Amino acid sequence: MIPVIEARQRILAQMPLMPAEWVSIAEADGRVLAEPAIAQRTQPPADLSAMDGYAVLGADVARPGASLTRVGEAAAGHAHAGVVKPGECVRIFTGAPLPPGTDTILIQEDADVSGDRVTAREAVRTGTYVRRAGLDFRTGETGLEPGRDLNPRDLGLLAAMNVPWVGVRRRPRIALLSTGDELVRPGEALGPNQIVSSNAISLAALVRRAGAEPVDIGIAPDRPEALAEAASRAAGCDMLVTLGGASVGDHDLVQDVLADEGLALDFWRIAMRPGKPLMFGRFGDVRLLGLPGNPVSAVVCGLLFLRPAIRQMLGADDIEPQVRTARLGRDLPENDRREDYLRSKLGIDAEGTATVTPFDRQDSSMLHVLSRAGALAIRAPHAPALAAGSPVSFIPLTGMI
Repeated sequence: MIPVIEARQRILAQMPLMPAEWVSIAEADGRVLAEPAIAQRTQPPADLSAMDGYAVLGADVARPGASLTRVGEAAAGHAHAGVVKPGECVRIFTGAPLPPGTDTILIQEDADVSGDRVTAREAVRTGTYVRRAGLDFRTGETGLEPGRDLNPRDLGLLAAMNVPWVGVRRRPRIALLSTGDELVRPGEALGPNQIVSSNAISLAALVRRAGAEPVDIGIAPDRPEALAEAASRAAGCDMLVTLGGASVGDHDLVQDVLADEGLALDFWRIAMRPGKPLMFGRFGDVRLLGLPGNPVSAVVCGLLFLRPAIRQMLGADDIEPQVRTARLGRDLPENDRREDYLRSKLGIDAEGTATVTPFDRQDSSMLHVLSRAGALAIRAPHAPALAAGSPVSFIPLTGMI
C-alpha cells in the first residue's frame, strides 16, 4: 500500500491540461480561466463625479462662504460643453464627467442656491468626491489571471472591462462506469439480492462541482466480456472512473479484465480508510481511476483523488484538498497503519472556536452519516491517542461534495 499523498501526486503528474476554448462571458460562470483577461477600456474613462452637487475649482471653495456662478449642467452620459472659469460652477450629477476647469465636487447638501448663485457652506478640499480616470483599471491592464474559477463578481468586472469573450479550459469529460450484478438504477425494480446504485449519482455531482462533465456509461455486470464492452464506451473521454470491482475478490474483475484490454496499471491499494482498494493507470488514451464500490469510500476517494485530478486538468488554483485545523470534540484512540478520514460534525464551542467531532459509527456503508458530516477529520498513520480539545486537521465538505 502506498501513502495517500504519494497516490495523489502520481495521479496529478499524469493529468493532461485541457485546451482553451472561447466562450461568451454570459456563459462563463463557474468556468476556469485559461487566458489572462485584459481590460479593453479605462474605467472610469474620465474624471467623474461621485456625488450629486456642483463641479468647482478647488481653490474657489477653500474657505466657507465662497460664492460661485452656475453656468451649466452635467448629467451621467452628458458632458458640459465649454471650460469652467474661476468663480464659476456647473450643476453635476453622480457619474457625470467633470467639466474642464474643475477638479472638485461641492455636494448639494453643503450648498445654498439662489438663482444662478451657489454658496459653499463649508470649505472643501481639492479633489473631494472625484473618481479619477483609471481608478478601477486602465486599458491593457490584466484584470483576472488564469486558473481562477469565474464567479458573478468576475463576470461584472469582465463586462466593465469591455471583454465579451474569455478563454477558459475545456471541461474534462469523465466517464463513470458502475460494476456489479447487484446494482440497479434508482427507481428500477429491485431483485431479492440487489441494491440501488448510488455511486454514479454522487460522483457525477462531484464531477460537475469540480468543473468537469460526467458521462454515465452504465452498469457493467460481473462478466468479463460485458465489462470490456462497457469500458470501451469511455473512448473519447479524458478519464474513465470505474466504481467497484477494484479489490481482489473472485467477482472483482476490473483489473484483470482491463489488463487484457490494454490497461497499464500504475498502482492499486492505498494506506487509507475508507478506500484502500483504489486503482490508477492508463487505458489506451484514457486515464483510469478505479474507485471502491463501497459508497462512502467512493465519495471520500472522489474528494481526495478525482476532484484534484479534474482541477489539475483545468489548470485551476485550488488543486489539493483544503486542510484546516480545529479543536477535537471527543477523545480518539490511537490509529493503525492506515490514514483515517473520519466523518465528523463541525461546530463552534463556547469560546467561539471551531470544533470537529467524529461520529461514533464510521462504517463505510453508512451514507446517512456522510450526508450529515460537515468535515473529514484526518488521522495520520500510527497517530497516538488524542484527547478532546486537542488540535486536529480536517477537510471541510461544504461546497466540495
